[in-house]
Amino acid sequence: MAEIASDGALALLTVEEMYRADTAAIAAGVDGATLMEAAGAAIAAQIRARWASRRVKVLCGPGNNGGDGFVVARLLAEAGWPVTVALLGDRTRLKGDAALNAGRWTGAVVPLTPSVLDGSDLVVDAIFGAGLQRPVDGEARAVIEAINRNAIPCVAVDVPSGVDGNTGQVLGTAPIANLTVTFFRKKPGHLLLPGRGRAGEVHVADIGIPAATLDDIDPRQFENDPGLWRARFPWPGAADHKYGRGHALIVGGTAMTGAARLAAGAARRVGAGMVTITSSPEALPIYAADSAGLLTTPVSTAEEFAALLDDGRKNAVLVGPGAGVNRTTRDMALAALRHDRATVLDADALTVFADDPEALYAATSGARCLMTPHEGEFRRIFAAEGDKLARTRAAAVTCGAVVLLKGADTVIAAPDGRAVINGNAPPELATAGTGDVLAGLALGLMAQGVDPFEAGCAASWLHGAAATEFGPGLIAEDLPDMLPRVLRRLRSSSGRR
Repeated sequence: MAEIASDGALALLTVEEMYRADTAAIAAGVDGATLMEAAGAAIAAQIRARWASRRVKVLCGPGNNGGDGFVVARLLAEAGWPVTVALLGDRTRLKGDAALNAGRWTGAVVPLTPSVLDGSDLVVDAIFGAGLQRPVDGEARAVIEAINRNAIPCVAVDVPSGVDGNTGQVLGTAPIANLTVTFFRKKPGHLLLPGRGRAGEVHVADIGIPAATLDDIDPRQFENDPGLWRARFPWPGAADHKYGRGHALIVGGTAMTGAARLAAGAARRVGAGMVTITSSPEALPIYAADSAGLLTTPVSTAEEFAALLDDGRKNAVLVGPGAGVNRTTRDMALAALRHDRATVLDADALTVFADDPEALYAATSGARCLMTPHEGEFRRIFAAEGDKLARTRAAAVTCGAVVLLKGADTVIAAPDGRAVINGNAPPELATAGTGDVLAGLALGLMAQGVDPFEAGCAASWLHGAAATEFGPGLIAEDLPDMLPRVLRRLRSSSGRR
């Protein structure tokens, strides 16, 4: 998926990369004062587009975020809004462009204390920026807690103060914003929890930083969106037939049969030409009765399963959902990888390696493999630490395969450092079986030749879009039935009929 690096519109910039973009823009002739004026103007415009004139308290910090706040205050006041500016710290200690714009503000500046919020109809949070590295404390913390306690509508500048722009972690506290206006590109912290829950709607403003600055930065993390993979989605052509669209093989469990059935329905809906569930003979009638178009094959041992894989037409395999934590599941996972099949490992196929993760790493390194753990399974097989993005990336390097760490802020990472954060998953997905559907979606795409990284990205987005399409009351069985609507819109947006 080399093309991902050129899709700059969806790039996520770390705090350090954003500093480099600012520096590059200034070196290209866009001075810092112009950038700050454009940032403040963008924030003021977004505020005026959403609210009528009302009492606004602009809360400014000692850095450039505070400078942006002074611009917002001046422009809203010039538009006739009643504005109060409160500053954390001493105005005489402001530097550079922040000091310049504080000087352009002709109104009063009061100390930042909770009492300044009295009578507020709207708050502009320009206290701290995305690079904050210490917990919010003192008056700033007291003010932020008062904003949240009183549910005052809030617009955050760049990120809500207290949210780490790289990790989404909340350092002490952070306001719950209705709107966050950021600049040039989003940051990982806008999508990663819990920061995403504090940011509200995120608007990205163009403040004059040339898009060409991304060429030197070469960002390696992106927001998941069809724009990343739509051009390579495996739509069937007029000459295609079922054998050309891949034959997916799913290992079905004996007791928990629902998991494999959910995965199979998803794999078929997303386009796999054929889907077979293989299971022990005693469970086979359950699978055979599930759907007329689903194939079934009895298998009692890992050796028999490996023999199935001698048929090269069975080109993609899913092991794990409902399979059971046992030696047979382990051996089937290893057999799929040994036969160089595009392989999705989920659930029990990961847990079976908890006592010997090195054996898993040895088998997956360099393989066409996608692992789809939830947090519990991830911790069983990986020792990676840090924020979610960093942990998923480290895990992908460790195992040499693509890792999709599930959650409301799913992260998909490849061993080469590429990573995507998915942000469209609604809370309705927090119900049993939805992870099995996700694994089936990835399997169906990989059966059609999509590489594991793009399959993980596309499956995650389709999963969230289908859940959103259904809405409240969702159960896992509903997701495959929602896919045709989502796929129809996706195909239309691709310029296909």
